[in-house]
Amino acid sequence: MRLYIIRHADPDYPNGTITADGHLEAKALGKRLASYKLDKLYTSPMGRALHTMQYTADLLQKEATVLPWTQELEEWRCTEAPWEGMAAWDVPGEVIFDKEPGPTYSDWHTLPDYQKLKLEETFAQLVSESDTFLKEQGYERQGFKYRCLKSSEEKVAVFCHNGFALTWLAHLLRIPLSVMWAGFWLPPSSVTTILFDQRSDEWALPRCIGLADTSHLYEAGLEIKPRGIKANYY
Repeated sequence: MRLYIIRHADPDYPNGTITADGHLEAKALGKRLASYKLDKLYTSPMGRALHTMQYTADLLQKEATVLPWTQELEEWRCTEAPWEGMAAWDVPGEVIFDKEPGPTYSDWHTLPDYQKLKLEETFAQLVSESDTFLKEQGYERQGFKYRCLKSSEEKVAVFCHNGFALTWLAHLLRIPLSVMWAGFWLPPSSVTTILFDQRSDEWALPRCIGLADTSHLYEAGLEIKPRGIKANYY
């Protein structure tokens, strides 16, 4: 199986949709994804993901399934100074890597700002939802690997959000969550491809074979919008 994790196009946050430029991005994205002949479409229930997805759905003449658990992690926000109101994934990297050794997959949540939010518990809930979804696709997680319940060559697309997608990728790839947040960013309408790499009849492991690809924007002559970058993008 190939899993395409797609961030929505350029967002119009106040109106819960995408901007005029976002519609151009979504149209270019749809043209690209239609060429992949996707088997299944899934989407966050939030407007900016739904409206991005619709271009692809129309070209493929497919209905998308709404997955409530893939909506943006709006409640994952710091509650105290100096990061009050800031999304957990926007805490500066110099805070996350302030001490040696750096965060691990097991202890990333011990950063004081994260402990106040009980992120370990909410991350565990996301992992549980992911396990249910992937089992429906034919892959049952056991520890760090996935048992193949059925062999799948399907192409599955999930339209979602930057914070959510980074969090899900951290789980799938076994990267410490705070490291994923501080070290990676997904541009609007970008496509990240996860191959469930099957080396035997029994097991598969998620493998990233393409991260934050925006080639459709270059082909359409569109600029990448730095939504979510907090400092010196240019």
